[in-house]
Amino acid sequence: MQNYLIAAGVLMILIGIAHSVIGEILIFRQLRAGAIVPLLAPPPPRERHLRILWANWHLTSALGWGLAALLILVAEAPDPSSYALQVRIIAVATLAGSLLVLYATRGRHPGWIGLLVAAVLAWLGQSSA
Repeated sequence: MQNYLIAAGVLMILIGIAHSVIGEILIFRQLRAGAIVPLLAPPPPRERHLRILWANWHLTSALGWGLAALLILVAEAPDPSSYALQVRIIAVATLAGSLLVLYATRGRHPGWIGLLVAAVLAWLGQSSA
């Protein structure tokens, strides 16, 4: 077992939990209006909130590129079928992202379509390997 990889994975899970919980408490809770997705217009954001919003916007792209690189590396591996579980995990995570965008924007942001197509293609790729 590779302890560094386990530690990195656990740390990323904890970062994700902290990010979601703290964001909900500090930013989105006061914008709820009784709905899951914040619906109230926020007051003018502070500089630190704009900076983290900007960083998270581009973080999503960077993490997506990382997942894309993993899919391409698996596709070129001598035995892609040995990575089927990893590809399924990427496909399910991408599907979850698609559903979040679909729900949050009521289907008005086309990003959910691209994420859904990528998830389906990844799933089909792992099942045909």
